[in-house]
This record gives sequence, C-alpha cells and structure tokens, in this order.
Amino acid sequence: MAIAVSLIANLGILFLFKYYGFFANTITSLMSTIGVTVKFPVFDYLLPVGISFYTFQALGYTIDVYRGDIDAEKNFFRYALFVSFFPQLVAGPIERSTNLLNQIRNDHTHRFDFERVLNGLLLVGGGMFLKVVVADRAAILVNTVYNDLINYSGISLIIATIAFAFQIYCDFASYSIIAKGSAQILGYNLMDNFAQPYLATSIGDFWHRWHISLSQWFRDYLYIPLGGSRKGLARTLLNLMIVFVLSGLWHGSAWTFVVWGMLHGLYQVIGRLTKKPRQKLYSALHVKTEAFSWKLGQMLFTFALVCFAWIFFRANTFSDAIYVVTHMFEPNYWVLTDNVSLYQMGLDRSDFQLLVVTIAIVIAMDIAKYNKVSIRPWIARQNVFFRYFVYVALIMSIVVWGAYGLGFTAEQFIYFQF
Repeated sequence: MAIAVSLIANLGILFLFKYYGFFANTITSLMSTIGVTVKFPVFDYLLPVGISFYTFQALGYTIDVYRGDIDAEKNFFRYALFVSFFPQLVAGPIERSTNLLNQIRNDHTHRFDFERVLNGLLLVGGGMFLKVVVADRAAILVNTVYNDLINYSGISLIIATIAFAFQIYCDFASYSIIAKGSAQILGYNLMDNFAQPYLATSIGDFWHRWHISLSQWFRDYLYIPLGGSRKGLARTLLNLMIVFVLSGLWHGSAWTFVVWGMLHGLYQVIGRLTKKPRQKLYSALHVKTEAFSWKLGQMLFTFALVCFAWIFFRANTFSDAIYVVTHMFEPNYWVLTDNVSLYQMGLDRSDFQLLVVTIAIVIAMDIAKYNKVSIRPWIARQNVFFRYFVYVALIMSIVVWGAYGLGFTAEQFIYFQF
C-alpha cells in the first residue's frame, strides 16, 4: 500500500507538471477527428527545473526499500539531502540510494583533503571546458540552422546535425562531470554518467555508455520487472519498445521525443532480429569482426544512426524534423562551391575552425579513455610544475576560447528542461 501511494504521488506530480498538457492536446486532437469536442481544464504551470531527475531518484529509493535493497531512512533530513543533493539535483546523474544515501549515512564528517579537492576542481574545470568552449559554440551553429530551416538544405543540415550530436554530448556530460567534481570536493562520490558513447559499436552498446544512470534506472525498475529477456523473443522486443518509448517521453512531452525513443527502440529490435543472420553472413564471408577496420565501421554506422535520431530530438516541431530528413540528402547541396558556405551557419571562419579543433580534442580524449588511459591520474603523477601548467592552461583555454560575453547568448544546460 505504501509503495502504491508513493508511486502514485510521485508520478502524479510529474504528470501534472510535465505531461498533462501534452495528453490533453493529444486526446482533444484525436477526438476532433471523429467529430467529438472535448475540453480539458487549462493549467498554466511553470515546469520545475530537473523534476524528471529528482522524481526518478525518489522513486528509486522507494522501490529499493520495498525490495529490501536498503533500509528505510528514519532521519528525514538525511533523506531530504539525498533527494535534493545540489550538485546533481537538476540534471543528474540519477543517483541510487545504495550509493549516495549510504554515503550520507556513513560519512558524517569529512576532513579536508587537498588532493581530493584539487582532483574535484580539475573535474569541474574539464566540465566547464566542454560546456563553455565546445557545447555553447556548437549551439550557435545548431540554433542558426535548426531555427531557420527553410534557408538551409543538403550538407548544411548534415553538418548542423553532427554539431548537435557533439553539442548535446558535451553539454550534458559537462553537467555530470561538474556535478561529480563538486560532490568530490564535498567528499562524496557520484556515478559516471557517460563512457565514450560515440565510440559505441552498436545501439545497445551506445545505451550502456550514454546517460548511464537513466539507462540503468529503466533497466532495473522497468525492463527487468516487465520480464526483461526471460520470456521469449517477442516479449523481449515488446519490453524494449516500451522502455524506449517511455524513455523518449521522459525527455519531453512532445511527439518529437516519443519518435526519438521509438527509433532507438526499433534500432534495438532490428538488431536483435538480425543478429543470427548477420553472424552467419559474417562467417560465410570470413569477415574479421575483431579487426580494427570492422570496429571502426561499426562505430561510424552506430554514430550515423544516433545522429539520425537526434534530428527528432533537436527539431522544434515534428514537421521541422521531417523537413530535415527529406532535405538533408539533396544532391545539389552535396558539393560546397566555396569555403564561405561553411561560415554561413552562425560561426565565422575562426570560430568554426575552433569548434572543429575542440571536437577533435574531445574525440581524442574519449579514445584515450576507451583504451584505458586515465588522464587525470596521469596528470596527478607528474611533477608539481607540470601539473600546475596543465591547470593554468585549462583555465586560460576556458577564458580565451569560451563562447560567452559580447556577441554570445548564454546557453543554459540542455537537460535543465527535463
């Protein structure tokens, strides 16, 4: 009974603030097609920042207590701190009670640790670089094109979509990294929310690397309780579609997000259905699936699929998304007649080239991590002069290259709206 009340209360508040208008408009439109007029009360609420994140965190705690994975917290202030822990409150990661709440329970005092604080500040600095230098500069190009689609076509749409892929990655990852660094300064360890997602070799692998806290939440609290992959192929495919459609809806109350989720569900369904035939084909053709060239091809193909889905995520309306899909491959726009074409998407030559360079740096850093090369521990092992040279260089790169000040519009974190 208690868990039912908790679920209804939490999901009811989330529905009222975030989904009521969407469902009311959808039902009204559907009924009007058969000549029936339906009117719903109009509520004009401001969406609380990060409501989807702390609602899921609170739900996770309730379910963990119900399952016996953690003892119920009797101290209200500890529970309140767990739900409203400020570093990750508004955009995650969605922490588990077994991690964060246990730390709050067990670590009542934290002695000042200079190395821990310095390491946390380095994380914050790295997150600031991703946000201010990369994501916000990419946002200028993306917003210029996606907010004025009628004037763009062909390769311009492809470039803007790829730029958005890196904008949302660097924007969201930057918040998670800053949150992790801020928590570390305070003496708490948050989970990693990203693990080089654009180096994934399949869509399933992508979701093990992208927004890990949400993926694991849906896996543990929805996919497995629905039966997971234990009840036959048909049920497995249905469960996957349910999870990804709800994942899309979690991101926003619009059909563009629902379609984005459906696409990722379809990718996984098609991957499951074709797995055995593909393996037989590879074997018959003697394809070396462990070769670097094959894995690189898989990475590029997976990235292309992810970028295609990002079109629906970023588009302002569903019709805008269809415009991008139907105009991005127009052959007369495939060839750039002059270099100026690259610099007519909101960024001048120097800013466009800086964006390309910084994206290359992000890719290089991810490749290093993918190959088990840990950058921060390596820096920490160096002599003090080298370490502080790196720290100063990081700060100066943010100050000099950051997309802020005159001529720039401040960009809030994308996931604040969720």
